[in-house]
Amino acid sequence: MPLAQVPTPKMTNTHATVERVTDRIRERSRGTRESYLKQLAEIRARDRGSDRMGCANVAHAVAGVPANDKLRIVAERGPNIGIVTAYNDMLSAHAPYQGYPDIIKHEARGLGATAQVAGGVPAMCDGVTQGTPGMELSLFSRDVIAMSTAIALTHDMFDAALMLGVCDKIVPGLLIGALHFGHLPTVFVPAGPMPSGLSNTAKSKVREQAAQGLVGRQGLMDAEMAAYHTLGTCTFYGTANSNQMLLEAMGLHVPGTAFIQPGDAMRETLTREAVRTVLGRASAQPFQCPPIGEMVDERAIVNAMAALLATGGSTNHLIHWVAVARAAGIVIDWDDFSALSDVIPLLTRVYPNGSADVNEFQNAGGPGYVIGELVDAGLMHGDVLTVRAGGIREFANFPTLAASGTLNWSPAAPSKNDAVARPVSAPFSATGGLKLLQGNLGRSVIKISSVPEDRHVIEAPARVFDSQAALQKAFSAGELDRDVVCVVRWQGPQANGMPELHKLTPPLSVLQGKGFRVALVTDGRMSGASGKIPAAIHVSPEAAAGGPLAKVRDGDLIRLDGVDGTLTVLLPEDEWAAREAATIPEEQRAADGRGLGRDLFAGMRRNALTAEEGACSWL
Repeated sequence: MPLAQVPTPKMTNTHATVERVTDRIRERSRGTRESYLKQLAEIRARDRGSDRMGCANVAHAVAGVPANDKLRIVAERGPNIGIVTAYNDMLSAHAPYQGYPDIIKHEARGLGATAQVAGGVPAMCDGVTQGTPGMELSLFSRDVIAMSTAIALTHDMFDAALMLGVCDKIVPGLLIGALHFGHLPTVFVPAGPMPSGLSNTAKSKVREQAAQGLVGRQGLMDAEMAAYHTLGTCTFYGTANSNQMLLEAMGLHVPGTAFIQPGDAMRETLTREAVRTVLGRASAQPFQCPPIGEMVDERAIVNAMAALLATGGSTNHLIHWVAVARAAGIVIDWDDFSALSDVIPLLTRVYPNGSADVNEFQNAGGPGYVIGELVDAGLMHGDVLTVRAGGIREFANFPTLAASGTLNWSPAAPSKNDAVARPVSAPFSATGGLKLLQGNLGRSVIKISSVPEDRHVIEAPARVFDSQAALQKAFSAGELDRDVVCVVRWQGPQANGMPELHKLTPPLSVLQGKGFRVALVTDGRMSGASGKIPAAIHVSPEAAAGGPLAKVRDGDLIRLDGVDGTLTVLLPEDEWAAREAATIPEEQRAADGRGLGRDLFAGMRRNALTAEEGACSWL
């Protein structure tokens, strides 16, 4: 169905700043977006796969399917769904997907359609690889997942697609890959969070005690095992759960699906509803699901940004959603996030921005509550295309399962717990959870929503480190018991793949707990794991690309100002300009890319764009 024939939901009054940012993005992206849509139109004008391809091609494509499915695909010309799955049983978040393909195939057959597992994508866990060499593959695994998605769909026999993935790089990678097949109606199918175990606050306290040597390995292991204890995503509001919030805000899920736990009886019914939705036979109201490349326009991207800011979500999405937008021919930057953050209020307190976990957030109203508040206030576009007939307002609802086994939806509002989720009229903060920092140290971002107000401005001498291990060593030696801005460089995409530096949070938290004024400045990533520590992250350009962090020396006075949005070294301009930049230490360069798969990613490191450009290796 051409875009012009797709029903457009009712218009709503949009906030002037949201409209202005959207217009700016639209104008900036005009050429690339028009080229993208033109390509989609040309691809959609082709005959369907089994009619277009040669007989041998079609025979290969259906050789492994049951006879009845062959009949439906080739003779009856029924729709065929391509399933792209991130299933593995190594990771708690993706293990529930094991049985999903059978459920999907069963539901599709009942609707006169078929489904095939088109391919699998890798899914690695940052929680497993934190502080290890494997973490240097993490960011670029997103691009590998995008390419794997493209390989799966390139068999070109599909009329629609379902994406099975949840966590950090997996959802952005699947979404980038899907947008390169943007002519297909596509629905994302989540698996949900694990039930709450040891609270995130209690877990973090044990980690701080372990950093001080007050808790041994067994005590720390017991705490971690109690926190991460069964199937599902981690329960803190990091990148994985932020992914789900953003997909809801873009209308790419069955409404309200994000945070239904794997063991909930509703989970399978929602998965079956995803099949009905992508085939245009949703139980709520039949509606031909639009192609994903048409749904993901400038307005949908802005809606995702607004949802991220309103919930204090993962800073990783200031990288990932830039890349997602580029896959749809849309160009966004951190100025857009910053402008939106000035008017988007913070509506939730979910760990690490508060003590509640995602299950408590869900019980308070979840994504549906936030979306309803933002749309009603004109802080999200209400006139966007989604996978459902009701448009984005349908995503302000909460699903329930009737005794008959049918799904029903009811409004998520009002909030069931105003300590976790609040209305636009009484937010936790008048502005969003993320802040752009810029100055003579480059451009950076900070998750200001997690930081106590008395720590929004830090001015202290620098201590420069070339690795996170070096910082941990200095902490253990007692060298950091003072006011200090820790600069950790050579951590960007080109240097070593931009690993997250979660291991730095416990020692820095200990220092802050002692009363010292501390901050972190790095060209690496922290997700939301910096917590209460002021952390200027994603500094661009990175040190390895000649960025100013390479010029910082021990003792330089650095000011991180989360109020004015500045990140500066307080030196005379002429002295700073004349200072020679350091180079990556030889021992680090020699170790970089050697062993444990890192050498396979050397080409990606060489080709990576800046963090603000999405750290893309494919543009």
